[in-house]
Amino acid sequence: MIVDQISIFIENKLGTLAEVTGIMGEAGIDLRALSLADTADFGVLRVIVDDPHKALELLRAAGFVVSVTQTLAVPITDSPGGLSRVLRILADADISVEYSYAFITRKEGNAYVILRVADNGQAQKALLEKGVNAATDGNIFER
Repeated sequence: MIVDQISIFIENKLGTLAEVTGIMGEAGIDLRALSLADTADFGVLRVIVDDPHKALELLRAAGFVVSVTQTLAVPITDSPGGLSRVLRILADADISVEYSYAFITRKEGNAYVILRVADNGQAQKALLEKGVNAATDGNIFER
């Protein structure tokens, strides 16, 4: 499944992360996954949320620089080797992963990995050929 990931460029200072997550939380936006990379001066917060369009509008209105990137959400077995299997399929298909981050769900035994690759369609095809189905909104945002 292709999911819209929101990337927020934030200052590396006390309270900024709390401000960003507070804006989304107060608006009722469900935050499912996040990844934060930082340098001395700024950070890039990548999030998967249930309403990316609303999050984008709110964060821009609050003065943050944000962008949307389409990423691939892939279910993996929440057990040793689950992620390795998916990554091996992509490597064998000559698909490079630019970055990834994972999260578990409330349903026992399930986990998901967010993958940023150059060609989502090619990656999905390679995974499907090896029996790895795409995640769905229902999977990712199950309650």
